[in-house]
Amino acid sequence: MAAAQAGAQEPAVTESGRRAKSLDTDYFKGMYATEADPWKFATSAYERAKYQATLEALPRPHYASALDVGCSIGVFTHQLCGRCDAVLGLDVVPSVLEAARARCADCPNARFQLAAVPGQWPDGRFDLIVISEVAYYLDRADLARLVARVEGAVLPGADIVLVHWLGVAHYPLSGDDAAEGFIVGAKGFAQVLKQSRTAEYRLDVLRANEAAPAR
Repeated sequence: MAAAQAGAQEPAVTESGRRAKSLDTDYFKGMYATEADPWKFATSAYERAKYQATLEALPRPHYASALDVGCSIGVFTHQLCGRCDAVLGLDVVPSVLEAARARCADCPNARFQLAAVPGQWPDGRFDLIVISEVAYYLDRADLARLVARVEGAVLPGADIVLVHWLGVAHYPLSGDDAAEGFIVGAKGFAQVLKQSRTAEYRLDVLRANEAAPAR
């Protein structure tokens, strides 16, 4: 993980050793400063298997418009392009988005946008939103804001996919806390469609409510 800058104040932590606040953009810039793929998205067997499981978990064979939140260097975004008419990837580091654009150069349906969620969010509505290995970087207040962003961005009947690692880390939330917190926060507009779990990660698929019938 990125080392604190010399003389910089250490981030506040809880009694459990977790960060008390959401990880900011500087954290991710630090991660990518010395390594192009610090989480081994392009080479890890864990990531490869998880991506395959995520694609297999998608309830529909094809989507009109997908949002990939925290797309990083675009490995999964590239795979998602074959299942969607249009895919928008979001990340917080400009150089990372350039790498994602290069990786997806053969996908004319892919585009990318710099955005630090939940404070920043793209325009438009989507029938698929993927939040993979992202929500546990947020504190509970920002997780609630992320849920509200998703609520405003889903089309009726859209699918929402959550994927999160279950290992021990210093992130503000655990994988279970992030997923369960999202599910509880979204219960007014989306319900769990299916769930699966391995020793390493959990995968939750929610479906947004259909539009209320016209009167």
